[in-house]
Amino acid sequence: MKQLIAFVALGLALVGRTWAAEGPGPVVVRDCSVLDVAKGMMLPRRTVVLAGGLIRAIGTPEAPVEEPAGASTIEARGKYLIPGLIDAHVHLVQVLASAHVTGDEVLPLFLAAGVTSVRDVGDEVVPETLVARFAAAHPESCPRVFTCSPLIDKDPPFHDYESPAMIFGRALTDPAKVPGFVEDVAAWGVTSLKIYVGTPRPIGRLVIAEGHRRGLKVIGHLGAYSAQDAVADGIDGLEHIWGVWDFIIPPEERSRPDSRSTLDLHNPTAKALIAELARRGTTVDPTLVVFRNMLLLNDRPEVRDHPDNAVAPARLLRFWEEDVKRIGLRPETLLARRGEFAKYRELTGVLHRAGVTLLAGTDAPEPYCPPGRSLHQELELLVESGLPPAAAIRCATLNNAEALGQAHRLGSVEPGKAADLILLDADPLDRIANTRAIAKVFHGGVAVDRAAILKLVPKE
Repeated sequence: MKQLIAFVALGLALVGRTWAAEGPGPVVVRDCSVLDVAKGMMLPRRTVVLAGGLIRAIGTPEAPVEEPAGASTIEARGKYLIPGLIDAHVHLVQVLASAHVTGDEVLPLFLAAGVTSVRDVGDEVVPETLVARFAAAHPESCPRVFTCSPLIDKDPPFHDYESPAMIFGRALTDPAKVPGFVEDVAAWGVTSLKIYVGTPRPIGRLVIAEGHRRGLKVIGHLGAYSAQDAVADGIDGLEHIWGVWDFIIPPEERSRPDSRSTLDLHNPTAKALIAELARRGTTVDPTLVVFRNMLLLNDRPEVRDHPDNAVAPARLLRFWEEDVKRIGLRPETLLARRGEFAKYRELTGVLHRAGVTLLAGTDAPEPYCPPGRSLHQELELLVESGLPPAAAIRCATLNNAEALGQAHRLGSVEPGKAADLILLDADPLDRIANTRAIAKVFHGGVAVDRAAILKLVPKE
């Protein structure tokens, strides 16, 4: 941790040109199609003015806008402008620490892929905060970083072994200590609290109440605290498709070895929980990409050898390879594992059709979830699960912004919002893979030099 703190402090001290000092000049993106995220449709022939880091105006041929003097102009006919993507589930310390990689080394991978904001969902608060400050000081190469509490857990915490350098779980078992804990992490500027697998309901309920009292979002990767109880107590979001799946298996089904690939997703327990999620507006972040990887790493070369993985530092790739060996999936279980993942996708589609608000997150940098590019894989998996492309993009933009409490400034292409945008060469509503057809990324109104920032990521 001392090395990370020293490195980030040095980086902050050596900041050269910053946008705060010089300010981004005005940019006009002329005659493009603009995605209306809320309506799920492209609006043709729009001219968008960016200035001072914000979207200043959007005009049409019938109602043109005044273009600022001296503005840079991008002729964008035939191109498509969408909001910058947000990854709602990343770790910028955990996992990386085990690979001896620091968060600042991989931040450019997010921005180069059009991921202009990320939500860290459970890390040691001091190094996490330093990585977030590094990102804020280098907006030309780093996304916005929204931080979270450590993993709130039982004693000993589940993650007390992840790295010899630090512990990522925080034991919180005394109800009297909950207010002080929440007050302390809130003072570090976190935007959310994360309840982890060992937390029981009495502690979880207090965390939710204390978090909400301070304006914080509360999310959970639950275990001892059931999803039914947490939703009733007002939790804001459930992380991972397991956050629903683990609590909709009827007791009589749990002992069946094939239950994970044959579960009836319309059983009474499932229907009741899903209806309550929709009624209360509790979000679910499926993170399908990490489950695909965990279940199919040994059997699908297209996962392990995906070209997206090539951008990761060699240290991280080596860690991923060792982790695959440790997991040791057996060939004879392949059909069951494929069936299990098919059920996770089916459940994601059921949630969407029931009106549950879905987010888009990846758990990057878990094995073979490369920062940035894995979010495009998650969008593809959401579409495979039954979401229309427009709905999948909404998960990664407006839904995620709302889950962060940032919808007033992020998540859609509207005047007054931050100019975090992606200009695409092809229509993503026609084919979700077109989110990869990136012509330009704008972060705070400035066009990112994607090739240059990728060179900042170490090869080794």
